[in-house]
Amino acid sequence: MKDLFMKVDEVAKVLGVSKSYAYKLVHKLNGELGEKGYLTVAGRVSTKYFLEKVCYGQSEKTMKGSE
Repeated sequence: MKDLFMKVDEVAKVLGVSKSYAYKLVHKLNGELGEKGYLTVAGRVSTKYFLEKVCYGQSEKTMKGSE
């Protein structure tokens, strides 16, 4: 099974931002998901939602190919 969630470290690495800023982004995205009725995990964000919201709809395949 593919990773359903990204950890804060992964978010920081993908976006090239500090870990503290990545925590803020994860918190914001999880807040949006919570408002929609989804369960969230503190310190992690749904990989699918992250890619949709932060990477402007890029697919996971595209993201991994650019590493």
